[in-house]
Amino acid sequence: MTGSESGRVLLASSAALLLCLFLSPKFIEFLRARSFGQNIREEGPEGHKTKAGTPTMGGIIIVTAFAIPYLALSTRDWRSMAVFLTTIACAALGFADDYTSIVRARSLGLRARTKLIVTVAISVGLWWVATHVAHPPLSESISLRPFNAHLDLGPLYPVFVYLVVAGTTSAVNLTDGLDGLAAGCAAIALLAYIGITFVTRGDHDLELIAGSLCGASIGFLWFNSFPASIFMGDTGSLALGGGIAGLAVMTDTGFLLLVIGGIFVIEALSVLVQVFSFRMFHKRVFKMAPIHHHFELEAWSETKIMLRFWIVAAACGAIGFTLYELAIRHGGV
Repeated sequence: MTGSESGRVLLASSAALLLCLFLSPKFIEFLRARSFGQNIREEGPEGHKTKAGTPTMGGIIIVTAFAIPYLALSTRDWRSMAVFLTTIACAALGFADDYTSIVRARSLGLRARTKLIVTVAISVGLWWVATHVAHPPLSESISLRPFNAHLDLGPLYPVFVYLVVAGTTSAVNLTDGLDGLAAGCAAIALLAYIGITFVTRGDHDLELIAGSLCGASIGFLWFNSFPASIFMGDTGSLALGGGIAGLAVMTDTGFLLLVIGGIFVIEALSVLVQVFSFRMFHKRVFKMAPIHHHFELEAWSETKIMLRFWIVAAACGAIGFTLYELAIRHGGV
């Protein structure tokens, strides 16, 4: 990456961060004036009831802060546009879910079937652009990094893209249960993708989009860290999940995302294990799932959980990037 390209990515990420810092205070006032506050689930931890009414839908700020520098500085090639449009589409789905929840004054938003249909449509769009429109188009196979191997999926490749999109958006959404947790973990994963797109020379706009999303996530943390002044809501968590998923598809790291986004995998697995154990054996493995709630009930403070999960996320991101870089260096696919 040339000095000019590095400067462009740095400018985009800095602009996204600063936009979040400057836009958030007025947006928080706007949400408070209209009572657009978070509804808290009755079955959640007792301590979370004090957070009821905290302004939500902060993902609107994240998306705005990321979109402006990307559109202003990118060449808008189809590879990066696919990631951009996936992020925007996921954000729109999250916004509809948040708004429905607020209007109904309860923590449930859109129907699961509606979310499924929209997610399938987003995934099909991402697959189509990646394999038919982008230049060069992606093959319908996945690289099994760090192993020097690949798996040709053929007609099953769209299913794989759906699993990446649905899995990542759901996992980030599950992680968004404590102040600053999802935003911080997403920023770390996106930092790894800045490195990955740097190693994969020629993906300058993908570097830009990863940098813009990372900067927006960090800027949002200023107001989302404990005690949070605003929540990102599904608007933010689905947008970040969609952006990470799009980057994974376009950089052919869908398999490696299990490592890069390890903290999200842990959160999602904790829910799956809890549900399976309760339905099969009528016993709970954790006091509450996702797993960050388990540690809350173990009397860990929110700050301790957040920082320790960030540490795990940083380790996963570093390991994932190192495995990717080693595969590229040694001629891995």
